[in-house]
Amino acid sequence: MAAAPRRLEKAGWQDAGVRALSGGLTRQLLDEGVRGAYHTLDIIDEKLLESGSARLSRTVELANLSSIIGNLLAGVITAKSDGVFQRAGAHKYQDLRAGKAGAENIEIKMALETNAPKGHLAKEGKYLTARYVLCSDDGAYKPKVRGEVAFIWELRFGALTATHFNISNTAGDSGKTAVVNSEGLKALKIVYFDASRCPYGARSAYLKKLAAQPALISGVED
Repeated sequence: MAAAPRRLEKAGWQDAGVRALSGGLTRQLLDEGVRGAYHTLDIIDEKLLESGSARLSRTVELANLSSIIGNLLAGVITAKSDGVFQRAGAHKYQDLRAGKAGAENIEIKMALETNAPKGHLAKEGKYLTARYVLCSDDGAYKPKVRGEVAFIWELRFGALTATHFNISNTAGDSGKTAVVNSEGLKALKIVYFDASRCPYGARSAYLKKLAAQPALISGVED
C-alpha cells in the first residue's frame, strides 16, 4: 500500500487551468474528489490483499479500472459539493449534473498514461479529463514499467464540441468510439500536472509547452 494517504501535489496546480474552472467545479472540489477516490481505492486494495488476491489494477481490465476511478471521482465530488452537483447514474451522460443555479453539467473522462480520453459519442459540453499512471507501492513512477497503484498525473477542464473528437466506426467493431483529438486537448486547459509522474519524455512537445505555463503559487489548503 502507499506509505501515506494519497492526494494531489500542491505544486502541481496550474494557474491558467485553475482560473478556467467554472460551472461549480473548483480546485477544492477536485482536490477532495481525487483524495476521496484514492482513499476508496486503497481500502479496496487492502481488502483484496488481505484475501490473498491481487490489487484492483491487476484484478480488472485497465479500461474497467479507468471507469471505476472516474465513477469514484464523480461520486466524491458530488458528495462534497453541498448540492452543487448531482450524480447522473451509471453509464449516463453527464457524470456531474447541475444541482444548483450557476452549476453546469460536466462529463468526466479518464485515460491511462499518454492516451487521449475517449467515449462512445462526440458530445458537446464541459469536460473534466484525468490521465493517470500506475506506480509502485511507494508512489514512485518508472517510465515504461507499470506498477499497481494509480496516481493521477494530469487534470484538464474546458468545453468541447463535436469537432474536437475523432470518430471510429469500423465495421464489425464493438461500436463507435469518439477520441478527443489534438485540437480538443488544446481546448482543455491543464488544471493539474504532476511532473514526477508524467509519462512523456523530457524532450517531448508536451513538456515544452507546459514549461511556458505559470504554475499556481498558493497550494490547496488541507
